[in-house]
Amino acid sequence: MDRRWRVVAGCGLIGLIFLFVQLGALALVEPFKSAGYQAVEDPSDPTNSILYIGAILVATAVMLLAFRYEADQLIRALIVFSGAWLSLYVFRVLVPPLLVVEDVNVLAVGLAVLLGLGLLVHPEWYVIDAAGAVMGAAGAGLFGISFGVLPALVLLSVLAVYDAISVYGTEHMLTLASGVMDLKVPVVLVIPLSLSYSFLDATTPDPTGDDDDAAAGGDAGDESDGAADEDAGPLDRDALFIGLGDAVIPTVLVASAAFFAPATVDMVLGIPLPAVTAMVGTFVGLVILLWMVLKGRAHAGLPLLNGGTIAGYILGSLAAGITLVEALGIAPYLA
Repeated sequence: MDRRWRVVAGCGLIGLIFLFVQLGALALVEPFKSAGYQAVEDPSDPTNSILYIGAILVATAVMLLAFRYEADQLIRALIVFSGAWLSLYVFRVLVPPLLVVEDVNVLAVGLAVLLGLGLLVHPEWYVIDAAGAVMGAAGAGLFGISFGVLPALVLLSVLAVYDAISVYGTEHMLTLASGVMDLKVPVVLVIPLSLSYSFLDATTPDPTGDDDDAAAGGDAGDESDGAADEDAGPLDRDALFIGLGDAVIPTVLVASAAFFAPATVDMVLGIPLPAVTAMVGTFVGLVILLWMVLKGRAHAGLPLLNGGTIAGYILGSLAAGITLVEALGIAPYLA
């Protein structure tokens, strides 16, 4: 297959993973709510987002320190455990309780353990992508039912600014991306562009883009299979990389828009119109992001992805007859 078409196919696979995360989150919000997984008492409280953003800053600092002081395997263990734990939320609501021991769904626990073991013993690209897709849908679904529209909008807006600063300003997100890719965990999605590609055998790319390695959201890049070809263009790569957070964070608003939509809102294929247009906005942002990345340097993903999602949500809300004040979730504060 021509190299250009391989890249197009790889971009299409990224789009499919994003779509799986979004549809998965939408499918999980009601089961998660019924299972009592809502994490906060008042989903409309915007301070929920501030607390989560603070947690992200702390986690980022801890990971950077861990990489500096060679405690990266501890981070790997924590991420693998988190992946298995998140997947357990999904399996608990989807796997029938055919075998239950003391109120424990043994099959659900077994699948979560298998996912964790797969990440530990064989973190090949397809294992990482499958685990990342499940984790992404679970995380977005959990936050979608726990964050009302206003907290979700605050979360997306602040993280978009933070992502831009950390990629274009301090560049610490690029350092973090490089360290995370070395760990081979589902914080980064891996999209191969050749049938022979192996993430286990590949050389970790330079996420700064200095050697024609491109990154989206600080977590995407390219592999040249260890070959040092200074004349290689952005299409001459064996894999694309994009951060799992680039799929999850915009989906929080999609899930929130669907879960907290007014009962009278217009529906499209069973999904509230504002959530559908938010999804469309995500993919508009994704197309622009991938186009920029394929020109050969690192780019922050969340400004485009979150911006597209927010714009799509607002346009869909207005089209559905929801006022701007109601769509932004600020009506209670203006009364």
